[in-house]
Amino acid sequence: MTAETEFDDVSSAMHPTATEHDLIAALEKRLGRLHARQRLGIEKDHEAQVFGQGLNFFHPENLTLSHALMRWILKASGTYWRGARNAGKVELRHHRVTSRNLPGAFDGFAILHISDLHADMSEPAMARVIELVRDIPYDAAVLTGDFRGQTFGPYDAALAGTARVVERLRGPVYGVLGNHDTVMMVPGLEAMGIRMLMNEGVSLERGASRIHLAGVDDAHFYRMDNIEKASRDVPQDEFSILITHTAEIYRQAAHAGFDLLLSGHTHGGQICLPGGVPITLDAALPRAMGAGGWRHHGMIGYTSVGAGCSIVPVRFNCPPEITLHHLRAAS
Repeated sequence: MTAETEFDDVSSAMHPTATEHDLIAALEKRLGRLHARQRLGIEKDHEAQVFGQGLNFFHPENLTLSHALMRWILKASGTYWRGARNAGKVELRHHRVTSRNLPGAFDGFAILHISDLHADMSEPAMARVIELVRDIPYDAAVLTGDFRGQTFGPYDAALAGTARVVERLRGPVYGVLGNHDTVMMVPGLEAMGIRMLMNEGVSLERGASRIHLAGVDDAHFYRMDNIEKASRDVPQDEFSILITHTAEIYRQAAHAGFDLLLSGHTHGGQICLPGGVPITLDAALPRAMGAGGWRHHGMIGYTSVGAGCSIVPVRFNCPPEITLHHLRAAS
């Protein structure tokens, strides 16, 4: 079977409407036919798969029954509403990034990092994010994926919720997809002003100096990341940042020469033991990389615990966050 025939089978199985036909055409033009067809085909085959596929074997976010069970257990124990209140208390955190590779012109450059909005799941959290970003000074914003609450199904509510946040952001805004997101959301996300980096890179300039920002497609579930393509135009001796939904590709990123990796996905565990000890991270990476700042070889990394919630809209011992990264040039 040829790639074209296989994609035709996928399209017919999806029974696309006229609007979906237009979206698919827009995606092929935007991403190239191969990337668009591969992503759509993998979504059709695997988007609701619970076992196998991706970096983890078990994907509880795809098991709808587990969502209802967790909600019932929390309500029965009397802790649900406390967890729901916690989920709305989004904090602003600051992270200093010092590098000898950073040009002096970018000393003090600030990057606002928002991850895992799951914008259709927690209105109090989104309202708090909107309140926080109103008065934060920053130079660029990055959104590291998971705009949607569910991992499949409708996404209009997620786009609408994301748009309410994005319209409060200033300056350039860049994003990548997460494992909850369908590639069909890309045209809508870009229409609201987010420059989606789909295995692509851009340069940020200040006078005669520049740094580089690259982003990859989902690496956790759909495995559509391509660091080589994303960093194709990044010189080895210039400061570079990789945005990715998951930090699970930290080895590849470090050996590719990135100075900074910004990610999310883990939610820091979301439901943690006292002291912020996660019960599970749903990620194939060291626990020390599951939340906050870390290092691997010469690369600085930061894993956001996210602004929203997954599976159930509650948090325990793991406050949600947005992060302001302050870049400083080492003397």
